Amino acid sequence: MPHVTLEFSEGLEHTHDFQAICNDLFTVLAAHEEFDADALKIRATPVAFYRIGTDPQTFVHATLLLMQGRSETTRAALNALILDALASAMPGVGSITVQEVEMNRTTYAKRLSR
Repeated sequence: MPHVTLEFSEGLEHTHDFQAICNDLFTVLAAHEEFDADALKIRATPVAFYRIGTDPQTFVHATLLLMQGRSETTRAALNALILDALASAMPGVGSITVQEVEMNRTTYAKRLSR
């Protein structure tokens, strides 16, 4: 844990290197005191169908999944780190948003291969 999922308007993958963006975001978040790099996961997926209220008609939305228990100040700082990294990598994108979601530690399940 944590997980970051990026949803982006289809077509941006032709003008932006999303693997490099995932790598850069990983580096930024792995350096943060809140995270253990071994548990960090970042994924990116294009969205084929959408309509947003801004021009240009392009977007990136990041969802940060965190285990519960972090302060609002910490969550806001993490969101700002992600927003800054994405805005730096994609200055011409019409809308960049970040939302964190707290996960319940007692009901979260996972399996890791060894």
